[in-house]
This record gives sequence, structure tokens and C-alpha cells, in this order.
Amino acid sequence: MNRPILASIHTQAFQHNLNRVRELAPESKIWSVIKARAYGHTFDAVLKGLESTDGFALLDIQDAVCLREHGWQGRILLLEGLFHENEIDLAQELHCDLVVHCETQIEWLERYADKVHKPISVFLKMNTGMNRLGLKPEAYRTAFHRLHSAGYRLHHMTHFANADQMDRKPTVDAQQELFNQTIEGLDGPTSLANSAAILWHRNALGDWVRPGIMLYGASPTGLYADIEHAHLQAVMQLHSEIIDIQELQAGDRIGYGGRYEAPEPMRVGIVACGYADGYPRHAKDGTPVWVGDSDKVGSGIICPLVGRVSMDMLTVDLRNAPHAKIGSVVELWGDKVPVDQVAQMSNTIGYELLCAVAPRVPVKII
Repeated sequence: MNRPILASIHTQAFQHNLNRVRELAPESKIWSVIKARAYGHTFDAVLKGLESTDGFALLDIQDAVCLREHGWQGRILLLEGLFHENEIDLAQELHCDLVVHCETQIEWLERYADKVHKPISVFLKMNTGMNRLGLKPEAYRTAFHRLHSAGYRLHHMTHFANADQMDRKPTVDAQQELFNQTIEGLDGPTSLANSAAILWHRNALGDWVRPGIMLYGASPTGLYADIEHAHLQAVMQLHSEIIDIQELQAGDRIGYGGRYEAPEPMRVGIVACGYADGYPRHAKDGTPVWVGDSDKVGSGIICPLVGRVSMDMLTVDLRNAPHAKIGSVVELWGDKVPVDQVAQMSNTIGYELLCAVAPRVPVKII
């Protein structure tokens, strides 16, 4: 039999989360952000679960090729634009919208203007304080007029640095004010809001919103409590099984380095999941793991991880799960254990865990 670990992708949860975005931003169109293989969830899953989106936003033009080959006929936005000038022909052939964030990309498009057989939509990106990609406000209007004169369809875009942290500068209000001042009098739709802005700054949405992590049912802040009010659903369920049980005595230690010492006689479940599967090696003792009750289908209990995660296995304290046995189902994260809770116990964020699920983990799209 195959090793029991499996990542189940629930496409109905995708649709539910997309509907929540529409409820929160009813006047905006939606770019569903699917970079990093749809945050580890696969393109096959998003094409099924997010098929009613207004468009997909991604990074690599080869991913755009993949979407077209899979039959997607809607809009595609290349979030970092073109990486090389020779990609322009392919981008036009694929009918991609382009983010333009620097002088070099502007020059490429100006040189290509005479070859455009159908106007290309450009999302001109302004750096309003993120200081990552984008044109400075003082250079923005000139860039806009250059691309407009070259025949491109212009949209205005920026990205918020601290939409998930109200007390950090630059604030959403400050970035939005600078953005609005700079584009005053310039035609074109706008795109501002990421997941955090959609959830907490609905006065800063724009004509196109760009939800990412919230579509997958996880939190922009890394804290599950912050999104409970949004009623999102976890799309990925990472589950496995108990493959062995050890009976320990008080004082026995578990795993590499003997990090955990048994305080009393206890049962420990050995789970077929480790850091080579994408589970965080630095998960602390006490990280929640859901263990199914072998006698009652669908029921179970949260048990704490104990000991250091190894390459292929981890260990859980079964003192609260007397019915657990070899073959009992275990959820590492999903609808019973929010991925953000696992991430918090590992000093990281849910984004990283979802994106880092290893290729060796089988994926089932439901």
C-alpha cells in the first residue's frame, strides 16, 4: 500500500471563499492570485474551484501557458510583468495583462508598440511606500502618458505594505492618499487591495481586488483568530495516519535530541509525516494535531505534538486519545487544525506551509 499521507484540496471551499470576497468587495472585479502553484494547491484545483473569478493573477508566463492549455479563456495578469523583452510576443499571443513596474519594462513596450495588433492592458504600478516594486510617484504620471501615447490600455495599481498591521507605517490611509493624489485626472481603473485590505480596509478596494491567502482559507496576519469573523474555509487538508504506537515510561525521551521527556507512562503515536513532506521541522511541543477516533467516524480530538519532527515522521501524545490505534486518521492541518495555528507554533506563517508541501505528497482534488 502507498504511504498514507495525502493533501486533499476541497474545491467547494475555494468557491465559498471566492463568494466571501464578492460579499466583502461587491463593487470590485477579482484577480484571484494563484502564484506558487496556487499556494501549493495546484492549477487543476483552482480552475475547478475558482472558475467564476474575473481573472487569475500569477508570476511566470509559463504558468499562463499552462492555464491556456487547460482551457482557461478569461483574463490573466502577470504580477511582475515581463522578465525579458522577448516575452512580449508570447504575452500578447496569450492575451495577458501586464504589470509594469520599472523604466526598463516601459522601454520594452515602447519599442514594441508598432507591433501590437490588439491593445495590451497594462497595470502601471506605483510605489507608495512598500519600496519593493513600482514607480515612484514623481515618475508615475510621465510613465502613464508615455504608455498611453504608445497605445496601451492603462490601469493604476499599488500594493499595501501594512494592511494587516494597523499601527505600522506607511499606513493604508497614507498610501491610498498618495496614490489618489498622483493619479488625479488620469483615466483608468484601479487595483489596490490584497487579502488584508479586503478584510479590514474596505474603503481602499479599487476597481480590481487581488485576494490571495484568504482564497485558501488562511490569515494574512498569520493568526487564525484574526479571520474567524470572515467565515473562510480551509481549502487544503493535509492528513496521514498513525503507523505505530510506542508505550513510554516516565523519563523516556522521544526522537532526535531527546527534546521531549515523558512525564509519566504514556502512549505516543508515530505519524507518517515529516519535514520532507513540508511539515515544519521547527514545530514546537504542543503544536496541535487532530487524531481521529477509530470507533466513531468523523470524531476525534486535538493531541499535542511531542519531540522533534524528523524527515518522514512526527510523534503525538495520545494520552487524550485512548481509542487511537495504528491506522487512525490524523489531520496535520485543514478544517480541524487551522494551518495558521501550526505556523504560529513554528515561528512562520501559513503561506509558507501551504506553499512548501513537498512534491512527494499525493494530491487529491475533491
